[in-house]
Amino acid sequence: MNTHRTYRYYDLIVAAFVTVLLCANLIGAGKVAQVDLPLVGTLVFGAGVLFFPISYFFGDILTEVYGYAHDRRAVWCGFGALAFAALMAFVVTALPAAPGDYNSQLQSGLQVVFGNTWRIVLGSIVAFWAGSLVNSFVLAKLKIMTQGRHLWVRTIGSTMAGELVDSSLFYFLAFYAIWPTEQVIQVAITQYILKTSWEVLATPMTYRIVAFLKRKENEDFYDTDTNFTPFKVSV
Repeated sequence: MNTHRTYRYYDLIVAAFVTVLLCANLIGAGKVAQVDLPLVGTLVFGAGVLFFPISYFFGDILTEVYGYAHDRRAVWCGFGALAFAALMAFVVTALPAAPGDYNSQLQSGLQVVFGNTWRIVLGSIVAFWAGSLVNSFVLAKLKIMTQGRHLWVRTIGSTMAGELVDSSLFYFLAFYAIWPTEQVIQVAITQYILKTSWEVLATPMTYRIVAFLKRKENEDFYDTDTNFTPFKVSV
């Protein structure tokens, strides 16, 4: 078992994982972007989709190298970070602004950007927690089924399952009745397609990083005896 081992790169990956999660959900999730693509037409998507899939990229690496329990701990770290961000956003926007035109305009801007943060974070916590653990669970089980072969099947297959849960939950929890319902559905579907496509494109990089970590950490964990409960933080 790897429960008592220490690793050289694990903490660094978790820190990067949480950073991407916070930035993608607080900076990118609230904006709907639109671009016109040749042959495709008008594409409407949440700006966070450009960066949020990186968190699933890290999740795949954590599960593949260190096992489900270590990825579950990272997900709970992200949960705590998002909860604190929600609390901080609530306190900062609720505090009365000092007199002056600048402070008044700043308060209005903060309210627009972070006033809906509680719904975004609620949606993020529920959707990401559920989606990430589904992603990790599917990858861990596929690794056993494939006997460690065909990494691309595990990373893409697990992402398809996890992102389906994530995209289905997040936009309805965060933006239903704020955005038009048709837009919520359109963006959710677009997000799912884009996030899954991102994982496909990242496959060569995943292979290289996983191989590097397995060699450096001397670890290639199989979750044959793992307790897959999502409500446990320890490994």
